[in-house]
Amino acid sequence: MDKNAMNSQTPPLRKTAMAWAAAGFVMTAAFAGGMGLNAQTIASHNTKAPVSFDAGSIDFDDRANRVVLTGGVTVNQAGLTVRSNRMLASYTDDGSLDVSRITANGGVVVTRGTERASGDVAVYDFGRRIITMAGNVQLRRGGDTLSGGRLVIDLASGLSSVDGRAAAGQTAAGSEGTDGRVRGTFTVSQGD
Repeated sequence: MDKNAMNSQTPPLRKTAMAWAAAGFVMTAAFAGGMGLNAQTIASHNTKAPVSFDAGSIDFDDRANRVVLTGGVTVNQAGLTVRSNRMLASYTDDGSLDVSRITANGGVVVTRGTERASGDVAVYDFGRRIITMAGNVQLRRGGDTLSGGRLVIDLASGLSSVDGRAAAGQTAAGSEGTDGRVRGTFTVSQGD
């Protein structure tokens, strides 16, 4: 048998391995893509849009360029909603108040459309266009869920990541439902 004929015949075991690898890649892409769409839904809003606040009380600290909001706080920006018990908003004052960062704590929930992310603490850095959530983090979209210690949503790139750390270098061992691991549940297509 010549060399070309030998190369054109793929052994059955090799064909099976290649099929399993391809199927594994497709399944991984489908699972990652499903939750990736989840993050892109949150990330697809206009981060330059005006921000509106609603709270039980608002205290301005002009010397520190920050606002403390308490009592069922809700912040809206172009369809993105952040809710928590308390928020600290840092701003620059160059003729108008430009919000640069919001730190929310106490039952934080971030929603956009049908997507929901929750955690103990969240920081929305407007300059870097990043939302970071920590502590008992859950990301939900329909029947798909991910949980872990920390969620980072990069609004500029649309990429998000969930890991088991509650803070840099720390595991979320004390967090409910996580032992420093990321857990998830994905729905499966019920088609033919």
